[in-house]
Amino acid sequence: MPLTGTYTALITPFRNNQFDEPAFEKVVNRQVEAGIDGIVPVGTTGESPTVDMSEHSRIIELAVRYAGGKARVIAGTGANSTAEAIHLTQQAEKAGADASLQVAPYYNKPSQEGLFQHFSAIAAATSLPLVLYSIPGRCGVAIAVETVVRLAESHSNIVAIKEAGGDADRVSQLRAALPDSFDILSGDDGLTLPFMAVGARGVISVASNIIPTAVASMVRNFREGRHAEALAIHEKYYPLFKDLFIETNPVPVKTAMALCGFCEEEFRLPLCPMAPSNRQKLVETLQSLQLLS
Repeated sequence: MPLTGTYTALITPFRNNQFDEPAFEKVVNRQVEAGIDGIVPVGTTGESPTVDMSEHSRIIELAVRYAGGKARVIAGTGANSTAEAIHLTQQAEKAGADASLQVAPYYNKPSQEGLFQHFSAIAAATSLPLVLYSIPGRCGVAIAVETVVRLAESHSNIVAIKEAGGDADRVSQLRAALPDSFDILSGDDGLTLPFMAVGARGVISVASNIIPTAVASMVRNFREGRHAEALAIHEKYYPLFKDLFIETNPVPVKTAMALCGFCEEEFRLPLCPMAPSNRQKLVETLQSLQLLS
């Protein structure tokens, strides 16, 4: 199953510190109506570290239900505990997810052999296609190119990687070392086009929470050879791509979604509302793009 195109790393709406199911349904429906290729519930953008296990599985279950087969669901089921990642992945498989996103274990900072054994154990415990997720800025460790190759050679259901290391040269290294059937997805909206230029085939996007049609069009244009059109979209929305990371993700994107009326501006500690100056900068960017009146 090729994993190419545009996948939205969904926010998780809260209301009164509870998962807001009606708001989540609206968020998913908007993505489906925009023609997005897929959605990624309970990843970093979905505040996975602060949802409990039952909430985590419920969010994935509802994402599958609301998507209704019209968009793929890549369930965020990674963890810094291998046993927990296996449990969440098996629950996602039962719920009908199409694939699983597996972040590198964070805080415990395993060796490359530990990473290989971690992802291998998960791959052996599920039939879902797995997307590795390398984001060393958050996890303190990158999944080395050699480890990705070893995993791809050892497990037929490890089929893609979300690359969020901020380095196009690493994408080139991955593309050169991996079979053509192995997909690479950008993990950074601002680097989607540079990454695609050297071998990535799409993006797991934060910005597409706000502008799903635009991000999907940018990726589609580039993949179909309309590079000037893709670049024009990138240039138009680059200020938004940048400002969505003016503070720790997902605080800016969730703030933007709340400003646009899609959810409450509510986070779980230790995440908290944006600093007033940063919030105002985000408001001005949204207004300049006519995303906010």
